[in-house]
Amino acid sequence: MHSQGTKGLSRRKSRMLTRFQGLLAWADREICMEFDEFAHRRGWSVTRTGFGSRRYRDPRFDRIVPRVPEEVS
Repeated sequence: MHSQGTKGLSRRKSRMLTRFQGLLAWADREICMEFDEFAHRRGWSVTRTGFGSRRYRDPRFDRIVPRVPEEVS
């Protein structure tokens, strides 16, 4: 039996890491899919901020102009 040495081990670790990352990405999409679709249907932007974490933004908030309070005398 021929050993592949550290290159073979490194390749296996790399493949396992790639599979694990793919599984995590799939799980993340599955967890947030319903909420992401809800936001997209309303025209909101969705920013992924971490595993199972999103930031939803309604672009109408960008059009809000702050009002200066009137002075009370």
